[in-house]
Amino acid sequence: MTENDYLLAWGVYTASALGCLLVWFRITRGMWRYLREPLRLLAAVLLFSPTAVDPGNEAVLAPAIAITALDLLLDVGTSVWRAVADLAMYGLFAFALYVLFVAIRWPLERWWKGQRGLQAEADDENAPTLREIMQRENDEPADGHYGQAGDGNRRFRVEPRL
Repeated sequence: MTENDYLLAWGVYTASALGCLLVWFRITRGMWRYLREPLRLLAAVLLFSPTAVDPGNEAVLAPAIAITALDLLLDVGTSVWRAVADLAMYGLFAFALYVLFVAIRWPLERWWKGQRGLQAEADDENAPTLREIMQRENDEPADGHYGQAGDGNRRFRVEPRL
């Protein structure tokens, strides 16, 4: 296998894995956030973790999930343990980074929700009440202020806030 064939095979695999990951993102989009994100991360680790095919030649890599599946199905080679160890290592690193990301994101989200809650309370306090709106309507002149000159007694519908 020449260098160009090797790169072409990795290019085809990468495009296919991105397609599979996109489908997995669509499948998991309706799930609860803290279940969806780890499942997506697990799929990315399974699809994009490389491992060495030949222990003597570290330059030749293949997808770890493919090596694991082929070695278990065809019962050939001893690369299955190396591939599983690589999958576990990449998974551990990815989930450690995810936990760090969540540990940073969680307090920021709580702070942001608190800020939005304060803004919503301030907006509700400054909003006119139904009584104030009705008082303004009664105080406005009926000489065509509402639109055309002939419909001064036309009233607008006011919905109460819940």
